[in-house]
This record gives sequence, structure tokens and C-alpha cells, in this order.
Amino acid sequence: MHTPDLTKQPPRSPRVRLDGYVILPRMLDKGRATVAGKAGEYHYACPMDQQFLEFTGINPEVFKKELDKSDTEILEWIRKNAAHKRSPTEIAAWSAWQEQRTPSDLESREFFNELHKSSAPNREDIVTWFDLLDVDDYATFGGKP
Repeated sequence: MHTPDLTKQPPRSPRVRLDGYVILPRMLDKGRATVAGKAGEYHYACPMDQQFLEFTGINPEVFKKELDKSDTEILEWIRKNAAHKRSPTEIAAWSAWQEQRTPSDLESREFFNELHKSSAPNREDIVTWFDLLDVDDYATFGGKP
């Protein structure tokens, strides 16, 4: 199993899927890095991670204890332990919705706009949370947005 050092590289994009789930691979990277003391500025169980945790009905602290497993073993654990058993169709629909999600209230819109301004002020194509996280990760590690 690979434990990323998030002080040197970003976690996987929120768009990357594992068994159809978006967000999950990124959350695994952040959780494993947190356990290893290498999370940098990233936060496990952040509001985006909560989207996955609520959809599956998984407790973040219980899940954190499983992060020494491989991605494949984690998927097996999710299938057995998630409070909400989801069909592939439900997972696909939820993931598609997540990919298009935008700030839904004034507070999150202000946060979104501030992060957008600091990461890629001249980019007009940043409209979803996934867009924002991808460009912020890129800019944080030296990319020119």
C-alpha cells in the first residue's frame, strides 16, 4: 500500500473513481497521510469527504482505523460495513451529481470565490468544487494556472 506524502504532492483528484465512487480515492490518500503524519494542509473527513461518508453511512473514525488496507481491501470493507448499501446505478448517479456540484449557499460561495481568486484568478472555467480542488492542487504544488 502506498501512503502519499501530501507535503510533497497532492492527493488524487476528486474525479478519480474507485468502484464507481468519486471522492473516495482522494479521501483515502488524505486519511492515510493523516495517519502517517504527512497530510500537510489537507484534512481528512473535510466537508467533501463527508459527502461520501454520508452517502455510504460510514463513520469517519471507524473508517480511519481501516486505512492500513489496500484500496481493494477497503472496497471489500465498505461493501460489508456501509450502513447504506448502494447499487452501481445509485453510485454512478451520485458520482455524476458530485462532479457537477457547485457552492450551494452564500458561505460556501464566499469560500469558493476566495480560493478560486488565490489559486487561479484568471480562470473563468472553474465552476464546480472538483474544478476548484484540481486547480488548487495544481497551483499549490507549483503549477501555473
